[in-house]
Amino acid sequence: MIRFNAIHPETGRRSFSWKVGRRNFPGDTIYIFIVGTLLVATASTARGEPVDGGVPAERVQFWAQYLPKEPRGVGRPASDRTVWESLAKHEDFSQVMGTAERELRTPIPDLPDDLYLDFSLTGNRRRYEGPYSARRSRLGTLAAAECLENRGRFIPEIEKLIAALAAEKTWVMPAHDGRLDNFYGRTVEIDLGSSGTAWNLATVDFWLADKLSPETRQLIARELERRIFAPFEKAVNTGNPRLWWLTGTNNWNVVCLANVVGAALENIRDPQRRAFFVAAAEKYIRYFLKGFTDDGYCSEGIGYWNYGFGHFTLLGETLYQATGGHLDLFADPRIVPIALFGFRMEIAPGLYPAFADCHFGARPDPVLMAYLSRRYQLGLLELERQYVGPGAGFSSFLPEVAVFAMPNSLQERPTTAEAPRRHELRDWFPDAGILIARPADLSPDKLAVALKGGHNAEHHNHNDVGSFVVTLAGGVPLVDPGAEVYTARTFSSRRYESKVLNSYGHPVPVVAGQLQRPGSDARAKILETQFTEQRDVLKMDISSAYAVKELERLVRTFTYERTGRGRLTVRDEVAFGSPQEFEEAVITYSPWKRTDQGWIVGEGRQAVRVQILPSSGELLWQEEEIDEDVTYRKKPVRLAGKLKEPVKELSVEIVIEPVENE
Repeated sequence: MIRFNAIHPETGRRSFSWKVGRRNFPGDTIYIFIVGTLLVATASTARGEPVDGGVPAERVQFWAQYLPKEPRGVGRPASDRTVWESLAKHEDFSQVMGTAERELRTPIPDLPDDLYLDFSLTGNRRRYEGPYSARRSRLGTLAAAECLENRGRFIPEIEKLIAALAAEKTWVMPAHDGRLDNFYGRTVEIDLGSSGTAWNLATVDFWLADKLSPETRQLIARELERRIFAPFEKAVNTGNPRLWWLTGTNNWNVVCLANVVGAALENIRDPQRRAFFVAAAEKYIRYFLKGFTDDGYCSEGIGYWNYGFGHFTLLGETLYQATGGHLDLFADPRIVPIALFGFRMEIAPGLYPAFADCHFGARPDPVLMAYLSRRYQLGLLELERQYVGPGAGFSSFLPEVAVFAMPNSLQERPTTAEAPRRHELRDWFPDAGILIARPADLSPDKLAVALKGGHNAEHHNHNDVGSFVVTLAGGVPLVDPGAEVYTARTFSSRRYESKVLNSYGHPVPVVAGQLQRPGSDARAKILETQFTEQRDVLKMDISSAYAVKELERLVRTFTYERTGRGRLTVRDEVAFGSPQEFEEAVITYSPWKRTDQGWIVGEGRQAVRVQILPSSGELLWQEEEIDEDVTYRKKPVRLAGKLKEPVKELSVEIVIEPVENE
């Protein structure tokens, strides 16, 4: 498997990438998918004022003493033949040569002005981002091939491609340049794509060094200075350009910081100036950590944990190496629960909830998990065996190769775990209101669940307070549908027009004809938890999620039972000041058929019987394919039961159990 990443803000790991391969997905299907990034400014900065007081001069002086006199990047340059010849023996890296040779036979993808402007006219992101991504993926692949082969035959195409990147009017992507100020040269901002392009270019320069012509190396230095280093320094010191992500709490903060600082450490000659970037990372990275609850939950979802916390790991290792171990981001005790997030979110083997803007089927990156396991002695021994060192594989985002596949600080930390880490019966995130509940014997053949409280102003938020996911026998018959394909609508005031982002596309009630509302005060209030070996009970008040003045009470109680092959009962108790409509729903990607009291969803050992049982009244059954462009290969289906008559008070049970219960 080879990862061809090209710096895209819409993937689980890289800032702008098409990920091709099977590392993160089950089966033999090749997935090309888009996951996204929410643009939310969390703090304002007046023009002319340093961001959050700026970077303390004493910290710059402090870090300058630990930096080498000459810039040095992560990984090993092509001149280190021992490392590169060792990598060449691994299958992932041996395949790079064939890919690079195919690139030589194809022209550089064209990026005309009208393609950039297309987004401002149509809202379509993919038409520009495809060739933008392909150019950057091509650069990483060709550079790695040259380092592996060391014969110089890829250099002419690499230099031609670098010149093409330098000729782009802006490295900022159209979706992040709403007023086209970057395109028309009125400002130079830094986004996920431009910063990732910079670190990749700086790594190419560091690895190939004098194999590149002096003119090409000077061109790289000029472009990095003009597009990244000078704008970053000016933004930190004056607030102009306004880089909101410096004080943002989502993945933008860490991704852009990692990319900018990584490029600076590789390319800026003055140690004092390099130290400014180190001190900036030390200061502003704390905002990223504020985006996690104290229990380590990542509200952006699995894909963005891969992407955001993956970049935290890249930054942490890079700073550790650059400062001789004196700056160790991993020493912060807050990092341990965040590092465990990917492991703890596994419902059943290989199955994870697609909460928030997450691709259905996404998994934690095993390379990242392996690194974190070794760093914190988490005991994920099989992952460590496969993915620590050259087994991490190839990525066309070269800093990943440098950090994960080449010698790093993990060599100082041999495995001390005596036995593999095993899952507990449950993983409870009390601050986030998330419960993962598993069978007593952890059998993948039995029913397991992910239950969500939370609120409706989370990062990459969906209006989904009270949502749930059910797995059985290696399948996911009842789902959270995951992310939609990003368009201009996705991160605009029209976001919740989408039926997969609003609550209509989630297994939560429709109350008095109203969907859930967005906002941090639309949140689950946890009323009770009962956790035993036989059953787990999670009770929450979700009434605040609905702007219905007649609503007096809405309590959702999840009861997960471990007897037999398992059962989940979802009980809603609702009371109104006057009779109102009430509707329940579940969501699926699986085949289904109607029964007298609900549906059978799924097939064979993966099939569940879903019954909706109201305390009174009759239900009108409704099935609808949700017509939205989602990131999964098929559209989700909403299976609903609506009370035929308005009710003033009601309890409804949704009973979910395997069809084959033995």
